[in-house]
Amino acid sequence: MHTFKVNDMSCNHCVQAITQAAQAVDPQAKVTVDLAGKAVHIDSSADIARFRDAISEAGYTPE
Repeated sequence: MHTFKVNDMSCNHCVQAITQAAQAVDPQAKVTVDLAGKAVHIDSSADIARFRDAISEAGYTPE
């Protein structure tokens, strides 16, 4: 399980964009987003750096 804090996430469009970015890395990944808590949880065996890069490329700042 990978967890990122994404403070620049503010709406359901953000949730959808981040979910799609993560699933582009691993289509089987289970992505759970806590918009109020600004957290993204990704259940996948793929490398965490790939998810961080994908979220960044989608225009967000994963921490």
